[in-house]
Amino acid sequence: MQAQSNSVMVGGEAMYPKKDIVSNAVESADHTTLVAAVKAAGLVSTLQGEGPFTVIAPVNDAFENLPAGTVESLLKPEAKGKLTAVLTYHVIAGTYDFDALAKAIKKGNGMASLKTVQGEELTFMMNGKHNIQVKDAKGNVANISVYDVYQSNGVIQVIDKVLLP
Repeated sequence: MQAQSNSVMVGGEAMYPKKDIVSNAVESADHTTLVAAVKAAGLVSTLQGEGPFTVIAPVNDAFENLPAGTVESLLKPEAKGKLTAVLTYHVIAGTYDFDALAKAIKKGNGMASLKTVQGEELTFMMNGKHNIQVKDAKGNVANISVYDVYQSNGVIQVIDKVLLP
């Protein structure tokens, strides 16, 4: 799949398909918490790598809806391992745009389980004809709110909840 030439607006800023995942994410006002977490976990160079990666990217509100103190405790240096596990649980090797996810869901008779870089799986399912939901290992369900934000090294799918392994 080739990167699309059109930019998509995320967090009030254009996301350019010729830039890598991190270079675009730092521009999004909706992803400042995610970017801070990626930096704290030391994952910047990984997500600037060749890929391709599919990043299931929670917005700031998703982090704010976690129990009080969760984000602050995850950003502490001693929690780097746990933070890395949470973040890599939001990354899948390969490029899974809407069409690829919908095809996998159809092939799986309504559900598709995809292995994350963290090692566990996320389950994708349709919610109507034009919305895909993602379920984590704990049964939490997130909606993809912005689809197919193509990058030079993959694609971002924006979600409304933080997923937990």
